[in-house]
Amino acid sequence: MSLYERLYDESEQANVRFIGFISEHGRYDFGIVYTRMFFGKPLVVCMQTGRSSLLALDDLENLDDLQRLYNLRSLTEAEEVSVFLRNNLPALTLEAEAESG
Repeated sequence: MSLYERLYDESEQANVRFIGFISEHGRYDFGIVYTRMFFGKPLVVCMQTGRSSLLALDDLENLDDLQRLYNLRSLTEAEEVSVFLRNNLPALTLEAEAESG
């Protein structure tokens, strides 16, 4: 008897973008992994903390969650990261949602 049940085992060629910016509050470096998995949400990795999360544009509206997810010092920093990611994450399309669902 198996101790676990495999939920998925997929391979794909993923696009990865490394992008960073600096503001008056700090430096931010992110890796963005674009994939068709996970409802088309890209995996966003903070290169400083190693923290990662699947994010879509609507996830960027909750600054408290963004601050907690990436261990940011203030809501001001969370707002800066939100604006930055909003300009760099793809909008989910109905096609991507249909492929995932």
